[in-house]
Amino acid sequence: MLKTYGKLLSLLAGAFMLLGISTVHAADESMADAKIVLQISDPNPFKQTLVLNVANNLIKHYGPDSVAIEIVAFGPGLRLLFNDNTNKGRISSLVGNGVKFSACGNTQKNMTKLLGHAPKMNKNAVTVGAGVVRIIELTNKGYMLIKP
Repeated sequence: MLKTYGKLLSLLAGAFMLLGISTVHAADESMADAKIVLQISDPNPFKQTLVLNVANNLIKHYGPDSVAIEIVAFGPGLRLLFNDNTNKGRISSLVGNGVKFSACGNTQKNMTKLLGHAPKMNKNAVTVGAGVVRIIELTNKGYMLIKP
């Protein structure tokens, strides 16, 4: 049954790619010892640094191969994933250790209206339909939600 489910998911992902539809992070079914989703919804630079520190500390504790971490940014916290954010280097380093970054598409649309142009996003951020929905999806897959 699990093999059939996995094959079905692979076929659907391939179909979405052929149609040009972005699939959310391909490796959601992690076998890691710990699965953590970190929420950032605050524009405060201190909170942005804190969420990155927590991700780094989790990697140090568990090791990059034993922990699955996804940082989901929405609302004012989306600014963490703007291309010009001062944490760009830290984000790249965390991606190199397997951390995934999701950017809320709803927030991007609203910020586009406010700014008068679409915000340029960090190349490591994957846009998801809604950040809160992404968090729900991950918690349903066994991820623990942490809101630093």
